[in-house]
Amino acid sequence: MSLTLVRNASIWTPKDVGGGRPPAGPGQAQACRWDDGAMLCRDGRIVSVGAQRDILKTLRAEEVTSEIDCGGRCVVPGFVDPHTHMCFRREREREFSARLSGADYLEILRAGGGILASVREVRSSSEEELFHATRARALSALRHGTTTLEVKSGYGLSVEHELRQLAVISRLARETPLHVVPTFLGAHAVPAEYAGRADTYVDAIISEMLPAVAGQGIALFCDVFCQQGVFSAEQSRRILEAARAAGLGVRLHADELSSSGGAELAASLHAVCADHLLAASNAGLAAMAEAGTVAVLLPATAYSLKKPQAEARKMIGMNLPVAIATDCNPGSSFTESVPFIFGLAVLQMGLTTEEALCACTLNAAFAVGLGKETGSLAPGKRADFLVLDGESPAILAFHAGVSPVAEVYIGGRPAWSRKEPE
Repeated sequence: MSLTLVRNASIWTPKDVGGGRPPAGPGQAQACRWDDGAMLCRDGRIVSVGAQRDILKTLRAEEVTSEIDCGGRCVVPGFVDPHTHMCFRREREREFSARLSGADYLEILRAGGGILASVREVRSSSEEELFHATRARALSALRHGTTTLEVKSGYGLSVEHELRQLAVISRLARETPLHVVPTFLGAHAVPAEYAGRADTYVDAIISEMLPAVAGQGIALFCDVFCQQGVFSAEQSRRILEAARAAGLGVRLHADELSSSGGAELAASLHAVCADHLLAASNAGLAAMAEAGTVAVLLPATAYSLKKPQAEARKMIGMNLPVAIATDCNPGSSFTESVPFIFGLAVLQMGLTTEEALCACTLNAAFAVGLGKETGSLAPGKRADFLVLDGESPAILAFHAGVSPVAEVYIGGRPAWSRKEPE
């Protein structure tokens, strides 16, 4: 049995609201803070957290098996990245240049680029090639403070290649320290062999892919790109209802490029989350708030596509729980850095430091079904935490373009450390 003492820390954590619900509205801005704080962790779980003088009164020195002296630096929960497409072979740098010259996202997709270009790369790659490329990005995310990582398939678009992607994603959980949440995204685009036959492809997802994915037993969620020009709200509903019947949780890409009924669909299905929401209707957002569906916003995607950011302040005002994610992918958001999206959320979306901290920890954990397990520094939860080179989480936005993450702990154990040069 191990007992770890974390001491001399400026501890910040979102405040759990209880009832198995993500914080929303004013609750998203509530944080617990101890300027001279300490935390006790036993066998990978948090035992207690609070003022150092109070924590030290509860134990004898001989009980402590290891000690982490933070030297006054800030300690926050490990980041939860609830939306990534990290399982791909190569990034699409040429596409980025084409967009800078005026090419439209859907135009690129219709011309066989975008998602379909990544599909060709994944289909031509071996499992080992795909794993090593994905692992490198996952470890980069770890170095930037991510301790729990959602990863989608969606660049296979056939039974064989979707199962291969999910197998690669499963390996990440075994061969890295990260907690990994696998998601099946067979409805990411209509593959070339089904061009002009979207309904037929939807039938294939339901009758062939979903039974194979459920039988494989890796994916925890099913996702759909619900968007005009990709999958309609009705097609998305058919897929997600079949996924739920197969035992998968449901979530979806919603209203990224235009209002397509995605937010309304997410609410009607009581999906765990709906993501993007750049063009979601007020009625859809209100329905999501009523359903308790988390809004996962992707500020680096809007930044890369040079689009206005999602209206985070309006959503918080509607008591809609807001999370943020990297959307790490090979085309529209090539970043593994939660500190970068934290800065965008504060400086471009108008979130406060406390709201942004909740968005990338506790609410992000609820967006992958793990809000009772991680996302805040509270007794009973996993001891996933970061030490930052700063006195508060504001350093994540203030020190622009640089990650202030100095140490990463997962389950109370060191997972990564940036050693100072001698």
